[in-house]
Amino acid sequence: MLTKESSLQLNTAHVRKVVNAGDYWIDIIKTGETLRIVDVEGNQAADTLFFNADDPAERYSATDTIRSQGNVFIKLDTVLRSDLSRPMLTITADTVGRHDTLGGACSTESNTVRYALDKKTMHACRDSYLLAIAENEHFGLTKRDIGHNINFFMNVPVTPSGGLMFADGLSAPGKYVEMRAEMNVIVLISNCPQLNNPCNAYNPTPIEVLIWAKGA
Repeated sequence: MLTKESSLQLNTAHVRKVVNAGDYWIDIIKTGETLRIVDVEGNQAADTLFFNADDPAERYSATDTIRSQGNVFIKLDTVLRSDLSRPMLTITADTVGRHDTLGGACSTESNTVRYALDKKTMHACRDSYLLAIAENEHFGLTKRDIGHNINFFMNVPVTPSGGLMFADGLSAPGKYVEMRAEMNVIVLISNCPQLNNPCNAYNPTPIEVLIWAKGA
């Protein structure tokens, strides 16, 4: 797996925000700006949605991204494409090697299917998405806009028969992924609160979000 360190300096980032497990983060990344997501303690999952900030009806598409690059994993140099197959962001640095865009975000319903009926009341990423949308109406999003997401730092291998497995993470404390915005993009991250998956040792942990201006 190909990795690449970033040349950007921490002291030049104009945004630095720690997002605790179970919390969300939403903001606009302008064209040419760079977003970094840091796996602070390792093996956390940052479930992320992207929308065109100038027309939120256009959003990230796993299908178009996978078809364009001929690979089911998000990795260095991947161009994240919209449902109009337009470039939204480009992965410019990555110290992990690959990320999942097939497994989807956890929900109360999927918790019952994967784990047990009594897990339905536990907090899930879809709850964080809905809360973010409700508390930030100015972005123009509704629950109908929750679609394909990327699970940064999550390891979901594809089996020879075409199935999916949730495996131990490839990430580690301080690992990160960095991407340059190719359009004005709304970024919505649910820092996964999942307590039922052994991949994070049943201990969801913080992520950090950083943004650099164009040309930084």
